[in-house]
Amino acid sequence: MSPTAPRGGGSRRQGGSGGRPAQGRGGRPGAAGKGGKALGAKGGGPGGRSGARGAARRMTDDIKPAPAPPRRGPAPVARGGDVHDPEGVRLQKFLAQAGAGSRRACEEMITAGRVTVDDQVVTELGVRIDPTRQVVHVDGLRFSIDDQLVYIMVNKPKGVVSTMFDEQDRLNLADMVGPREERLFHVGRLDLDTEGLILLTNDGALAHRLQHPSFGVQKTYLAEVRGPVKRELGRNLRAGVELEDGPVAVDSFRLVDSKPGYALVEVVLHEGRKHVVRRLLDAEGYPVLKLVRTQMGPLVLGDLKPGRNRRLTRGEVQQLMAAVGL
Repeated sequence: MSPTAPRGGGSRRQGGSGGRPAQGRGGRPGAAGKGGKALGAKGGGPGGRSGARGAARRMTDDIKPAPAPPRRGPAPVARGGDVHDPEGVRLQKFLAQAGAGSRRACEEMITAGRVTVDDQVVTELGVRIDPTRQVVHVDGLRFSIDDQLVYIMVNKPKGVVSTMFDEQDRLNLADMVGPREERLFHVGRLDLDTEGLILLTNDGALAHRLQHPSFGVQKTYLAEVRGPVKRELGRNLRAGVELEDGPVAVDSFRLVDSKPGYALVEVVLHEGRKHVVRRLLDAEGYPVLKLVRTQMGPLVLGDLKPGRNRRLTRGEVQQLMAAVGL
């Protein structure tokens, strides 16, 4: 008679490989507790302990943790320095208002590294600025929305005094623009008999730099003289002419037109001395019959008629500022 396993105490080694199923506690096959479901059915371990751990794990997996609050990163900064003003306006909005382009185009300028604020390159779209105290450039051109600054080009006629007031009650620059609330400065004085371009502005920094020789802003003049003009005139002027207050050299010279007894020449220089063009040509034997200033830096008189004036475009103001490093 073969031996049999004791009732209620089946060997754990047999598991399910022998003739009898594995028994749980209490002697019933596969019993796991209430409900009669074997904990080891999916747990894969004897006695149902692994199954219990698996069930617990599944329960905790179903519980989603609360989302963490969003982290606030540091304020956007420019490359090389912090120009962000949390109380300011977004840089792309400012640029769009200043006429640099659409909001989308301004964003592309920023991300491309074409925009600087206070000489710091800005590539972050979240940067805010204070336009009243910070300087913004795009590709080297300054942008501003300060409506209090005024820039007016005047074509001064012959016989008008290059001042904003004249004690002798002669025609002056104020008469060319009419009554204005702003106090305007004239940039580039012209003598009584000289015509042409004069800039009126209340931007003191720009006015100073345009007139100071160290910034090298060139002025272009057309002078009518007696002809014919000798070939060496241009060479002499470029080499320098000794005047009573020191030598003066022009930046460039060319003959524009020539007829019997008449010549029209163009003289470009950045000197600002009184009557300097007239004195230069007279020293070389060519007294000036008529003189007109046609250009100041990038600003061109164009077809503006004598006695008329117009406000500069935003682009012209930007070019002037770029010319003097503002």
